[in-house]
Amino acid sequence: MKSDTLKRVFLRKRTLILILPVLGLILMGIAKKSSYFTEMIFARHIFKLLSQAIALITGIFPFSVAEVMIILCPFLVIALIIGFIVKLVKNRHDWMLWVLTFILNAACMAGVVYFFYAFGCGANYYRYQVADIVGLKITESTKEELYGLTIELADKATELRDQITTEDEEGAYVLPYSDRQLAKEAKKAFKALGKKNSVFAGLYPAPKSVMLSKMMSKTEITGIYTCWTMEANVDVDIPDYSIGSTMCHELSHLRGFIREDEANYISYLACLEGDVDLQYSGVMLALIYTGNALAGKDSDLYADAWYNHYSPEVRVDLIKGSEYWKQFENTKVSEVTEQLNDTYLKANDQEDGTESYGRVVDLLLAEYKQRNN
Repeated sequence: MKSDTLKRVFLRKRTLILILPVLGLILMGIAKKSSYFTEMIFARHIFKLLSQAIALITGIFPFSVAEVMIILCPFLVIALIIGFIVKLVKNRHDWMLWVLTFILNAACMAGVVYFFYAFGCGANYYRYQVADIVGLKITESTKEELYGLTIELADKATELRDQITTEDEEGAYVLPYSDRQLAKEAKKAFKALGKKNSVFAGLYPAPKSVMLSKMMSKTEITGIYTCWTMEANVDVDIPDYSIGSTMCHELSHLRGFIREDEANYISYLACLEGDVDLQYSGVMLALIYTGNALAGKDSDLYADAWYNHYSPEVRVDLIKGSEYWKQFENTKVSEVTEQLNDTYLKANDQEDGTESYGRVVDLLLAEYKQRNN
């Protein structure tokens, strides 16, 4: 009787879906052993085709498909559980069949989720370092070099900020057009960057504004790349000067650059190809990370840069941005999210966890030293 039930369950066509997680495991195993395969075969060809195909479908919708799925997911799970219980009660004589079928369905769903994670995200953690791709050599840097980079970025931010006239009543930067227009500018910027380096070329969908952005800010996460829908989802409640660089950060994940420090650096490069507002956003992203690093190394040098190279307008924008994020610091939600994100990154061989975001300074310094011999 039991063997007959097992046959009835596992001879169903849906059992074939269980091949998908096996393929995902095989891919992850190969990716970890061969960065050449991951970069030259998977990331630049297989992943690129897969991501662009899915993005074409989800890009039809003006809203974030991933966000809608997340909102509906709890209701779907409840409906499935209720449906399972109803079938179990109606077919008590064949309860084993329905229990095994429910387990099989759950395994199939988990298998599909893992397959898209492996092919849409996980394997790309093992591709070449972006420093090697763009021709940068990362070496030890002095605090004087860090100071030089900081004042260079501060001067650039000041120059760009002087060209901007849109401000609120307190003098803080205000985006002069809609989030949707900014998303179009981000796409244009990546198209321009792709012409300079073909590894960044390809079809990019427009980043999508998250409807529940305020709630997203409470987690202290500004953007999410979803490998199941190939969407760049962005919190648009954050300070306006951060939105453009966040869009470009998430778009870089869509080209298979999953490491956070590299996504920050590529965001900076892409923003420089955009209009003045996008450029300002990218330079401010770089300046914040670099300035924080300098402050940690030498507070006197940072104070000198702050008062002598950050314009009053740039300082206002940074102060307002800091005030915005302070309201979400050290809350239960932000602490849990931080821990989950840190665990996720370490599980993907990013040994310094969420601190890996700050490694963008190493890339910026390498570029600075290369540019200045």
